[in-house]
Amino acid sequence: MITPEFAAFPEAEHRARIARAREELAAAGYDGCIVVAPESLFYLVGYDSISANISPQALVFSVHDARDPTLLVRNVDLPLVKETSWLTDVRTYQLFVDDVSAQVGEIAHDHGIANGCLGLEMQSPAVTGSYARALERAMRGARFDDVSPILNRIQLIKSPAEIHYMREAARYANLGLEAARRTLRPGISEFVLCAAVEKAAREAGSDYPALPTECGSGTRSAGGHATPMPKIIGAGELVHLEFAGVARRYHSVSMITMATGDPGISARRLYDVGRESLLAGLEKCHPGARVADIDIASRKSFDRAGLSEAAQMRFGVGIGIAYPPIWLSSLQIDRFSSGTLEPGMTFYVHSWLSLPQEGLGVMLGGTYLVTETYVEALSGAGPVDLFTL
Repeated sequence: MITPEFAAFPEAEHRARIARAREELAAAGYDGCIVVAPESLFYLVGYDSISANISPQALVFSVHDARDPTLLVRNVDLPLVKETSWLTDVRTYQLFVDDVSAQVGEIAHDHGIANGCLGLEMQSPAVTGSYARALERAMRGARFDDVSPILNRIQLIKSPAEIHYMREAARYANLGLEAARRTLRPGISEFVLCAAVEKAAREAGSDYPALPTECGSGTRSAGGHATPMPKIIGAGELVHLEFAGVARRYHSVSMITMATGDPGISARRLYDVGRESLLAGLEKCHPGARVADIDIASRKSFDRAGLSEAAQMRFGVGIGIAYPPIWLSSLQIDRFSSGTLEPGMTFYVHSWLSLPQEGLGVMLGGTYLVTETYVEALSGAGPVDLFTL
């Protein structure tokens, strides 16, 4: 067996994942799959690279035999494959010279699936519309369908090795949380605050996150996906942060809302309602819990406080392997979904309330692991009292 220098998992674990992917795809009626999403490339064969979002790539395999997949990458990325993946059937192309989709078609023909029903991750940002159309033109005898739900689903239950990385990522995220509390003070910019958070995580060993640090202070706190701006944080302001620690592409998210002095009655009330919501939702989180029940429970405090319109969020979402530009998985914890929590799942939850007319917003939450008997907190401030200087 080949053991690459920076392999995150042993080859045997990847082979077991490929076998399960073949089983699930075959049961759904597919003849083969063309994997493009970087999360799936990493999960199935260990290839760790951002290039899937820069240059076309493809991992091609049949469900009808146990032959190793074939990976096609840009020639400049071949060294990255060799340092992270055990895969030996790796082919390359020259950008702007070679016809990538035609090469994928040739590989599919080699695997005997060029005229079959093929899976493609159509929900991945790495599968652009132009790339999907080019693949369809190159394999006119094939029928393409979206296998994003299948390949995402098999990643929901984490192995012991994956859980180890989730715990490591959580440690980085919690170091960032500590740095935020130490650094916050009136007179510094949002940039400075976020720099301290990111420095603490990266110096401890965190990999780069799939999303930038979220930060909103003062009236900007009403924005739920704010990134830091050259704004000076004032006294008596709310400041919320959302960021991730990352270990070998496994993400663990921390969230916190803080205040630089007394933020006022409305802000404190908003925070208290958010805290009550988070507690109510977490009380419903246990192995076997229906995700719809969790979200419904979390929203009762909003209804009682007359703040239902301010609650512009789902309670939670799955998390694990992630690459830019997103860190969400297919697990949705909301009242419209039918899933359940199972041991080995990791997810993050949040209570988000926004009053744009008052320039106020609060965000509370963190990342959790479903064990055999309970749900364990990994990172994030969680349902604590408002941190106030």
